[in-house]
Amino acid sequence: MARVLVLYYSSYGHTSQMAEAVADGVRESGAECDIRRVPETAPAEIVENFGFSHNENHPLIEGPDALGNYDGVVFGAPTRFGRLPSQMASFLDTCGGVWASGALIGKPGAVFTSSNSQHGGQETTLFSMITNLLHFGMTIVGLDYGFEGQNGVDEVKGGAPYGATTIAGPDGKRQPSDTELAGARYLGKRVGTTAAKLAS
Repeated sequence: MARVLVLYYSSYGHTSQMAEAVADGVRESGAECDIRRVPETAPAEIVENFGFSHNENHPLIEGPDALGNYDGVVFGAPTRFGRLPSQMASFLDTCGGVWASGALIGKPGAVFTSSNSQHGGQETTLFSMITNLLHFGMTIVGLDYGFEGQNGVDEVKGGAPYGATTIAGPDGKRQPSDTELAGARYLGKRVGTTAAKLAS
């Protein structure tokens, strides 16, 4: 049975919810799935003053070498000025040994994100994570248009061919919609199915 890791960072819980949906999709494919988060690197006073979520319901990743234990990895992080946040970047910066060993070459990888507006840099953030996956030699799985929910303008919704997304709103009160969560599940299922095929 294929094993997939969902690895994320979340400040206010939106990306954490998307991680859960991605994992549901992975499991729907028949693959095993673990959810882990990267360590918080912001100063404690920033975390406290801005009310960051601690996401204790998901354990911290054991370290960069843990990535090689999986047949696929899905990375998720919110936007920070149109790119990945420092917390995820800091973790990825420790993955030189993973890159050097080739532990992820050929394995499927995918990404998801959140932003506070519809045009808050979601696609550039997705690509800022995809760049790392390409350097690892991973096979990129996107949110293809088999997921029809990302089409149309009938509602405010995230989603891009490059990965699953959600929109939190300027005050962070908007939670991932049913459509956005469905996109995350679809992406997870595609990664799980792809991982099983490539691992066989």
